[in-house]
Amino acid sequence: MLLGAQGLDSKPKRATKDDVRETIRRMGVLQIDSISVVARSPYLVLWSRLGSYEPRWLDELLAEGALFEYWSHAACFIPIEDYGLYRRLMLEGGEKTRSWMRAHHEEIQHVMEHISQNGPVRSAEFARTDGRAGGWWEWKPEKRALEHLFAAGELMISRRENFHRVYDLRERVLANALPDWEDALAPNEQEVRRALALKAVRALGVAVARWVPDYFRTPKKGVAGLLEALADEGSLVRTTIENFDEPAYVHPDNAELAEEILSSGSPSSFTTLLSPFDPVVWDRARALELFGFDYKIEVYTPAARRRYGYYSLPILHDGALVGRLDAKAHRKQDVFEIKSIHLEPGVPASDDLVAGMAGALRDFAQWHSTPEVLVRRSDPPELAEVLRLSVEDDTRTLRARRYRGSGE
Repeated sequence: MLLGAQGLDSKPKRATKDDVRETIRRMGVLQIDSISVVARSPYLVLWSRLGSYEPRWLDELLAEGALFEYWSHAACFIPIEDYGLYRRLMLEGGEKTRSWMRAHHEEIQHVMEHISQNGPVRSAEFARTDGRAGGWWEWKPEKRALEHLFAAGELMISRRENFHRVYDLRERVLANALPDWEDALAPNEQEVRRALALKAVRALGVAVARWVPDYFRTPKKGVAGLLEALADEGSLVRTTIENFDEPAYVHPDNAELAEEILSSGSPSSFTTLLSPFDPVVWDRARALELFGFDYKIEVYTPAARRRYGYYSLPILHDGALVGRLDAKAHRKQDVFEIKSIHLEPGVPASDDLVAGMAGALRDFAQWHSTPEVLVRRSDPPELAEVLRLSVEDDTRTLRARRYRGSGE
């Protein structure tokens, strides 16, 4: 149910820009992360569902106002039709942000006047004047002001340039995206919580109460009662999950999916790679409970203590999380390097799995413009060589098809 609701059942033959927008609507949010060892996370999450597509479409959807950025599960791209839900959160505001803005009135005024008079800006356009070196923990005052104004909803992200945020006044961004918006249209806090609970259950396919708050990072208190009330009114359907003692819920939009799965099994029958920040695995406890997949991103783990690698990607195969691989894209050399592959205990390196992984690696490398795939090592050890040969066979076949198709 989770995979079907998340669009991880099958990839379209030819993805379009509309598919990108619909995929984000289906997930509810698309988490942003800037690590670029392979494709940055939001682009990878879309590739997992769409296959080959144009990454610029995501950038265009933001610039056109079909999406906006704000805090949800984390920093996320969000469909513009949900702006009202998050505008209520902006208006209520975090006390930390409001307190900082009150204490730094001059910086706030300086940044707002600069943008009002000069147009959209990147943080890099402000020169440091406090004598400090740059760094993760030493943001310049203007950068802090930009981030707090963004959190308060006074500034929005109008577009991204080389993945860097470009900030503009809220009213100018909304003039393009939601020209008729007024804050009086924002739902109240109770309506927001209700709407996000429904969206979370729909995105999860089937959900128990304790899975719901993490999806949009909403309060845990009272969620069980809220879901029961939504079921009482018919907005959710009660169900049960085998071996679970607690009530479970399905959104009516997923009723047809549920019937299909009950009659014919998992709709997911292909192999792909997942981002560490994919909704399927971003709740590590849920991933362990559903898939038996104990997952941790080791970016912040000292190298000597890493078990699976710096940026390991979960491998999804026929509806199961069967392993993980540590990859790095060497863009200047056109090389996609697989430093290591680890299958889960008890998962055999079957012909079907090898073929699926080889196809996924080849497709990802081609889309990523790093067509040469290098497989270094694996667990089990023999998998690396078999996979290496399979990728090479796939690549030769692809080249042969292109050659015949060229008429040469």
